[in-house]
Amino acid sequence: MSSHTATMRETAAAKWATAKPIAIGLAIGLVAGPFISSFAGFQVRTSTAQTAARAGIVEQQAMFCAERARAAVPSTASLDWQGRSELARKWATMPGSTIADSEVVYACSGKLST
Repeated sequence: MSSHTATMRETAAAKWATAKPIAIGLAIGLVAGPFISSFAGFQVRTSTAQTAARAGIVEQQAMFCAERARAAVPSTASLDWQGRSELARKWATMPGSTIADSEVVYACSGKLST
């Protein structure tokens, strides 16, 4: 029985010797991987995703605002900056909201100049 136990230990030691470099590499990769990918720019941070989503929402709302304003005043490009800004402020208020977002007003007035 002791020779059988010794054989099992030797077999286990041989398997561990083979698997040890893989286990160490896996452990190092699990710890270092997120840091390396973060520094390389492969991860999207929450703030970056929120900024991109906000920019998309503002752009979409500005497009709606510009189309609604052009339906009311067909020649928006001939208006001066103040006129475009006032028109944008009027139409930038989205349904369900009581105030216009200043970013949407700015983007909308820029779209009305073209």
